[in-house]
Amino acid sequence: MKSTLNCERLKEQRLKLGLSKIEASKLTHLTQSGYVRYESGERNPAYPMIMVMAAAFKTTPEYLTGSIDDPTPDYIVIDRKKSPEAFYIAEHIGDMSLDQRLRLMAYFDELGK
Repeated sequence: MKSTLNCERLKEQRLKLGLSKIEASKLTHLTQSGYVRYESGERNPAYPMIMVMAAAFKTTPEYLTGSIDDPTPDYIVIDRKKSPEAFYIAEHIGDMSLDQRLRLMAYFDELGK
């Protein structure tokens, strides 16, 4: 799949998260100079790297390539090793009734206050 990274959107998402270029390079498993080349438009990453960047910056590959204008992802990826609690909830919420899910969502909202 051939896609061109929109470097302005990449920078926008990095700044939106309050990340430095060094932090962004660590999140994307790149050297700082490698990351800077992508953000400046000097180089265009392969699609798998665009996917890594999108996940790190909480957006989608489609947004970073300009295919869509909404940066909000329609899905999230939960790593069982990094967040076993969230993984457990996601794994079991489908077995709950609608009423139970709505109550759980209300509970999470209250916890966040």
